[in-house]
Amino acid sequence: MDGKRMDDQTSFETYVEEIPEGKSHPDFTRKPIALTIQEGKFGVFKAIVYGEPTPNVTWNRANGKIDDPVKFQSKYDEASGEHTLEIPKVCAEDADTYKCFATNEYGKAVCTIQLNVIEVGFKKTKELAKSKEEQEALKPGSFRTMLKKRGDVHEQKPLESEEKVWEILMSADKKDYEQICAEYGITNFRGMLTKLAEMKKEREVEQAQFIEHISSLKHIEVNADENATFEIDMDLKDASSRIFLYKDGVMVPYTLEMEEEMKHQLKRVGKKFIFTIKNLDPEDAGLYSVDVEGVNIFSTDFKIPPVNFAVKIQEVKAEERQDAIFQCVLTAPMAEINWMGKSAPIENDDKFEITVSEDKLIHKLLVKDCQPLDAGIYAAVAGIHSCNAWLVVEALPLIVNLVNPPDPGVHFNLGLSDVTAILGDPAELVCKLSKENVDGVWYLNGEEIQPDDVLTMSKDGFFQSLKISKISEDYAGKYKFEADGRKTEAMIVVEGLNLFDFFLILFDTEELKKFTVPIITKKGQKATFKIPFVGRDPMKIQWYHDGEELSDDTNIKIEHGEGYSQLTLNKLQRKDTGEIKFKLKNEFGTVEAFAKIIVTDKPTPPLGPLEIIEASQNAIEVKWRSPKDDGGCKILNYILERQQIGRNTWKKLGPIGPEAHYKDSDVDHGRRYCYKIRADTEMGSSELMETEDVQAAYAGPPSAPKVVSAFKDCITLTWNPPSNTGGTNILGYNMEKRKKGSNLWSPVNPEFGVKDVIEGMEYEFRVAAINNSGAGEFGTPSEFVFARDPKKPPGKVIDLKVTDSTYTTLSLGWTKPREKAGVEDEAKGFFVEIRPAESPEWDRCNNNPSTMTSFTVKGMKSMAMYWVRVIATNDGGEGKPQELDNYILAMPPPVRPRFTDQKVKSFMVVQAGNSARFNMNFEASPWPDVTWMKDGMPVSKRVTISNAEGASQLLIPSSERSDTGIYTIMVKNIVGQETFSIEIRVTDEPKPPGPVEVDENVPGTVTISWSPSPDEKRDDRLHYLVSKRDSSKRTWHTVADHIFNNKFTACNIMPGREYQFRVYAKNDMGSSQPSESPKWEITGKKERFVLDRPETKTCNLERPPKFLVPLKMHTAPQGYECYMSCAVRGDPTPHVTWYRNNISLNTNTNYLISNTCGVCSMLILRVGPKDTGEYKIIAENNLGRAECSTKKTPSKNDLLVFVSLAHC
Repeated sequence: MDGKRMDDQTSFETYVEEIPEGKSHPDFTRKPIALTIQEGKFGVFKAIVYGEPTPNVTWNRANGKIDDPVKFQSKYDEASGEHTLEIPKVCAEDADTYKCFATNEYGKAVCTIQLNVIEVGFKKTKELAKSKEEQEALKPGSFRTMLKKRGDVHEQKPLESEEKVWEILMSADKKDYEQICAEYGITNFRGMLTKLAEMKKEREVEQAQFIEHISSLKHIEVNADENATFEIDMDLKDASSRIFLYKDGVMVPYTLEMEEEMKHQLKRVGKKFIFTIKNLDPEDAGLYSVDVEGVNIFSTDFKIPPVNFAVKIQEVKAEERQDAIFQCVLTAPMAEINWMGKSAPIENDDKFEITVSEDKLIHKLLVKDCQPLDAGIYAAVAGIHSCNAWLVVEALPLIVNLVNPPDPGVHFNLGLSDVTAILGDPAELVCKLSKENVDGVWYLNGEEIQPDDVLTMSKDGFFQSLKISKISEDYAGKYKFEADGRKTEAMIVVEGLNLFDFFLILFDTEELKKFTVPIITKKGQKATFKIPFVGRDPMKIQWYHDGEELSDDTNIKIEHGEGYSQLTLNKLQRKDTGEIKFKLKNEFGTVEAFAKIIVTDKPTPPLGPLEIIEASQNAIEVKWRSPKDDGGCKILNYILERQQIGRNTWKKLGPIGPEAHYKDSDVDHGRRYCYKIRADTEMGSSELMETEDVQAAYAGPPSAPKVVSAFKDCITLTWNPPSNTGGTNILGYNMEKRKKGSNLWSPVNPEFGVKDVIEGMEYEFRVAAINNSGAGEFGTPSEFVFARDPKKPPGKVIDLKVTDSTYTTLSLGWTKPREKAGVEDEAKGFFVEIRPAESPEWDRCNNNPSTMTSFTVKGMKSMAMYWVRVIATNDGGEGKPQELDNYILAMPPPVRPRFTDQKVKSFMVVQAGNSARFNMNFEASPWPDVTWMKDGMPVSKRVTISNAEGASQLLIPSSERSDTGIYTIMVKNIVGQETFSIEIRVTDEPKPPGPVEVDENVPGTVTISWSPSPDEKRDDRLHYLVSKRDSSKRTWHTVADHIFNNKFTACNIMPGREYQFRVYAKNDMGSSQPSESPKWEITGKKERFVLDRPETKTCNLERPPKFLVPLKMHTAPQGYECYMSCAVRGDPTPHVTWYRNNISLNTNTNYLISNTCGVCSMLILRVGPKDTGEYKIIAENNLGRAECSTKKTPSKNDLLVFVSLAHC
């Protein structure tokens, strides 16, 4: 490997020093993105790479393999160049660091990404295994054996998941509650706080048996020595109390001597207990608990992330006053790691800056403005792994005198730590010096402290301590201990009565009990809530109604007094019924109290629909639902009124009691009735509920019977009960049958099997339902059925094929299956079924069998893939399905794109400012991609492209001269492509030429010259027209047109006549205003005619060929014609031959060649790629030979450029 570089997410390796021109090492155009995804979801990494030659892309993961094709699927999309790694169903085991490798012969690129999986609820399980050190400890003579001699050992207590959560919460800070609940799936936060408060109170009672005070709980942390420690400050009532250490509920041994080689150690410094776990490995993760005589004191959850150092920090050298940077790379993402400098933790401040890359793999420590004191060992700690390196600060050269090194003096091995103490409890500050029995001075807020009855100072070897027997607010502040010019500082924070503890006291008071009693009041009245409280200011007081915070309003009044708060609600409505919450908060916590308010009102109307229990000829029994809102009062009665349909009067039926049920016996059979119902409470009566019409009537007709089976002696039928039961239960059914062709219906036995049939006859059946009122109407008759034995199902259909298809429909055709006696009977109908490619289920397209041998499937998705089959059926059942051999795409038959306009023009002229519109019709299948280009480049945003089925339109709303060009439409689909070009020229009426001048150079002729039109440079098709008028005719007539220069010679100018000329500028839009010349006249002169006859000489006109006008440069687009010409002279007349690439073209019918009076021309009818090459013309006679050539090559925009390279 000759070279290597790295960024935050991607690393590169180069295999060679120099990469050949046109080649490149791999790199990522699009890098994979780290994923955080819920368990069970679909995960995918996407990457796009480039390099020459094309790199090979592979995937890998840090822990495990990805060769399982079901779980990991690597794919490549040639259209987009996208490489993907898909994980169809992500599980917790898939969480890992993944890498994407792109490799070719010049190098390798590696991109690292992380997959994080979110688990649901209590799904984390950990294997609890004993370490090698624990196994050694179980041997005879170990510390555990010694511990057994001291007394009874507590039984092992493996922790369940729920118990573990509560152990963690008991020792956690309040700010961490939300995070712990989210991690373990606890959603009832309020319930958790209530239960946690009760558990804490019980534990404090248990701890009070053995401990005077406990504070300064420091959770487990990993230091630079790859050891983990956690600390507790506690004052034991009995110094001989036994201390036990548990891991995940299992007791582990520990040693009190730091020199012994045991994994777990305990060090005691005064009231501080420091537990250490040495030689960390992943199995050391778990919940550690400290018990005193069987009472739990402290628990801390030790989590070891699966991370290590891919690249460790290296030694850094820096000059004095410069910055130094340490960098490490992890194997897995981690939000933050611990940095240590000279065994002290490092945090972001003015001296140090800690940064992390976006993928959380690269961590950096910047040491600013290095000084010689900054030199030393720096360490990075990630999980249970650490690495360290030296920072070497090279001081500026100094000239010093050699003297004996001074005494380094005293320094602190352990500084003071901040202490939080409860008002009235003791507190202690301890520090450790490098020398014993050193005198020092203690300060509080900058003032020296003198010992008294409360403050006691002591020193014990290396340790200095300050004890406060009873803490008060006067002792809160910053403490400093100074010895031999060195100092250490710490804060003591004094906390008062906890607001949460006060809530527990307040809960038992009469005021709070009175507050929680529900208040019941009537609509329109008011309610008042008052609650006393105590606590330390500042406090935030809030009132809530059903979770919505209240503030002073028209009907809401909140008052705060000394030690109380009062809420008054005026003009109460029924909707104000609900929960009232009082919330009090200060810096020590939050307390809440709850009450209820009930506002009574009239009930709402009873609820329908009316349920009819009985509707017979003698009675109507109905049932309804109670009101949605009873108004806060118990329903005393329901009041009913009845009206017979057709009458105007209502009959009161009186209060019927609180039951939502009534049986009306005073009814007439066949009559319809309507009821009004009101609910009555002590607050009054509700609005009425009016019911629908109720009638004591017959049951409605059942559904048409369906034939279940048919034999020659029995037909079995089934039907659905009537939707209208007539208000009562159905008691039974009457069935009748009728032969086909007969008008007589005859009753049959009430069983489902009809046996009174004649073989070979066709029957139909009908059913009537019977209720308490009698038999109802007969339902719709069934279909006719033969009384004969069942038939055999038919066979497969024959010659199934697709006859037509569109984007939404598919037409099929087939032949009926053949009959096989006793095996396959004749088919009576056919079912067509389709199955989308992504679905395993078949969908039937026709509910009823089709009797035709063709069918059109509708409602298909465009370009979707389907499987199709046809099933034949008859009275004996369905036969076996016949499928098409291949899948079908919902699209018309493939058609190569073709333009349908035969007379479309290839040239268009548009006046500037007007719109330019060009329509092109085509046909293609499947639906093609339509692309428009201008001069070989995509069209600008000013151009509007509209595509419809079989047509495309180009529109330039307001054209400009810059829009001039050749526009090409390309229609392309999977079958092929077709293009067409049109030249759109945007121009305007030209401006007139400049001043016109007339000169006579040759007698009898005049030369007219003029300044060019201003539009000549912008329009290459602009030309000029010259007209003349003389004094004899006095009319204007054209003497020349299509003049492309600024000069013209007029002949036949007669002396004695007056001439005047006009010059017009012309283009595709028309002519400009004329520019007139001044009047011109030639005065005739009479001279004596003298004949001067020269001496006659013989003239020889023979000469070799010579080109007078060579081939010139021409430009033409592909598909257009090209015309080239030249002029040659010679005597005798030379023979002219045209060549392309030294091949004669004189006999080639694709080229039109002519030679008129020495003007040689050649016309290429349709320019194409085959016309590229060197063109040459040779003229020969008996006196010599001449040749002229030109070269023709295609340009970038597919135009043919003719460049004259002629040597003539």
